[in-house]
Amino acid sequence: MFNLFVFIKKIENHYIYTPKTSAKLFFIIMSARVPKNIIRWSLRFCCQRFPRKQLNFLNTGYFSTHPVRLWCSKQNQKCLSSSLACSERFYSQNRNHNEGMDEINNVEQSFPTDETTSTQRPIISPFWNHLERCRSPSDVLDLTCMYSPTNHQVSNCLTHMWSSTKKMSDEQRCYELQLMFEHPEFDKLLQRAMKSVQFMRNDDITYALLSLVKLGVPQRSYVVQTFLRACQEKLNDFDEKNLSILASCLKQMDGPNVDALKEGMRLVVKISLPGIKNVVALQTMMHLLGKDSPKDLKQKLERKALSMSDQFSLPNSQHMIFTLAAMGFYSKPLLSVCSKIIAENLHNIPFTRLYQVLLSFKELLYRDPHLLTEISEYVASTLDIWTNKQLVLFLSVFEDLVFCPSALMEAYAGKVMENPNALTLKDLLCVLKVYSSFNYDLQHRRQHFLDSLSDALGSYLPNMPGMQLLKAVYCLCLLNHFPSVLLEHLLDSHVLEQLETKFPKGRDRMLQMVDLCLRLDCPPLPQPLTVPSSVLGNPSPNRPLVNPRLSRSLQRLLAGQTDTEFQETVVVENFYFVDGVITKPLPNQSCETETSSCAEEQSSPAGSNQRIAVIYAPNSSFCYDTSHPRGHLAVQIRHLQILGYSPVLVTEQDLQLVSDGELLDVLRRRIFPEHASETCMKTEDLGS
Repeated sequence: MFNLFVFIKKIENHYIYTPKTSAKLFFIIMSARVPKNIIRWSLRFCCQRFPRKQLNFLNTGYFSTHPVRLWCSKQNQKCLSSSLACSERFYSQNRNHNEGMDEINNVEQSFPTDETTSTQRPIISPFWNHLERCRSPSDVLDLTCMYSPTNHQVSNCLTHMWSSTKKMSDEQRCYELQLMFEHPEFDKLLQRAMKSVQFMRNDDITYALLSLVKLGVPQRSYVVQTFLRACQEKLNDFDEKNLSILASCLKQMDGPNVDALKEGMRLVVKISLPGIKNVVALQTMMHLLGKDSPKDLKQKLERKALSMSDQFSLPNSQHMIFTLAAMGFYSKPLLSVCSKIIAENLHNIPFTRLYQVLLSFKELLYRDPHLLTEISEYVASTLDIWTNKQLVLFLSVFEDLVFCPSALMEAYAGKVMENPNALTLKDLLCVLKVYSSFNYDLQHRRQHFLDSLSDALGSYLPNMPGMQLLKAVYCLCLLNHFPSVLLEHLLDSHVLEQLETKFPKGRDRMLQMVDLCLRLDCPPLPQPLTVPSSVLGNPSPNRPLVNPRLSRSLQRLLAGQTDTEFQETVVVENFYFVDGVITKPLPNQSCETETSSCAEEQSSPAGSNQRIAVIYAPNSSFCYDTSHPRGHLAVQIRHLQILGYSPVLVTEQDLQLVSDGELLDVLRRRIFPEHASETCMKTEDLGS
């Protein structure tokens, strides 16, 4: 017994693994009275060492001149499955590939290394301690030279190789991956992975496949396709964790085998949906199914998610919104649940996640006024913790959502006025675009704010491209602000020539608006400025069709009105489109009741007639959840009032949510408020 232990210790210390030493060890075992557990351990020791040296020996023969690679170092290299056709002598020069595989499979099955029986004490291999200390893929590959990894350890090696690159910089990661692909043990590890895949546990297979893809092993390589085939064979046995890992992997892959596997996953998910109890796993599979999944399956996933909504944490809520955006699936109940959780935990959400939530809302065309207001107030109250770039991005995404964040805009205006020179040219253009789009009025701080922006733009003027200067002046004109320095520079012949030659598209409409503002708003400038007619292009706007329901209602309203005149589709100043213009005599007295329309609140033109401009305004022309006009509509109202019109707005909501009779009453109150006043007075007299 003592001789046995001494001999094994020598082998272990000096790595003398040869057929001769194995035979000697077997002779000692058989010639001594050794307990069964010692015999079992010794035989396992021989079988773990001897095949490894045999394979290395064979590698120095045939493969030294005919190497078989299981991956491609270049994406444009052909799939290597064809090159593996000549690898049937990999295990032996006298036997075919299948015989060699059968022998190795029998060894694996006879002497399992991943699991222990119930009567054995689990032995912690030093391999795990060494693996935890590896800091790069090359370190892991060096470790596989010292130890022959088991089936389970092969998967852990690949996973550790991938995880070790996560925290590296892009440059370091690229360098380490290059070293990995050039490492002589990388091919051997992939070969071992292919041999071990049929003995791996399900989670080992999925983790290994995910690691291979993340490490950059080409999707069409033999090793990746082997793991895909293994996933197809065992798909029905995958639990929700395995399906979730596989879904994460397939998101980054394509090809016929991947498409077939995705289709199989859809069927498995549909069947196993009632048994899914993990929110993250459900979200991952929803993300994988994507926009192409059938509507009935999306609805089943929605019902399942709603049934688990009481388990939603803050990260779950954020990822559910991202997932719905990835699926292109508008689920108001789910979005409402997630929005409520996010609104209660805003202080725990970093900028990137919060910004992604807003981007997802934009993609889904979803707006929760309560959540958006909470975000605006939260960012405004913590203004100092955000960088200027982050604040500008917040403003930009709010503009995309057509939601005016009043608290944020007030707070940010103060920050700009304190240090306008801190803004880059890109920031200035974005800020101008947002404030002009929302038609936001800072009241007593308005002039100071716009002067600050104009001065900051002036510092960039010498090197500012013509198109950016035009955008800046256009936004300032929308805000009814006309800095003379910027206007004079824009209207310089050299700048206008640059705009005409380099930016032929998109400039005409902005130049026409600048020209119209200069003519109608009559700003006090040191010298009169006009836009040359040669650069204005064709000023005639497109004539959209009048809304049929609005047209019918106006004709019914004006029927029998002999003292009124009605014109449809009128173009004012060759720029503004008006659905209808009603000319009527001035009322004898102004109405001061609550039913007075915006037509009476504006000044009437000189003369005995009043011109009312009826404008159909879609919902996008107003700040969301308000009646505040924005952008182009706000300027149109301002200019129509200057020209003597009394604008009357008919919203999309007016036409959609009321009956014909109710719509007629709405139009009557807005166009003929004096009639509404008389009706109110008669009603009060009857009541008294």
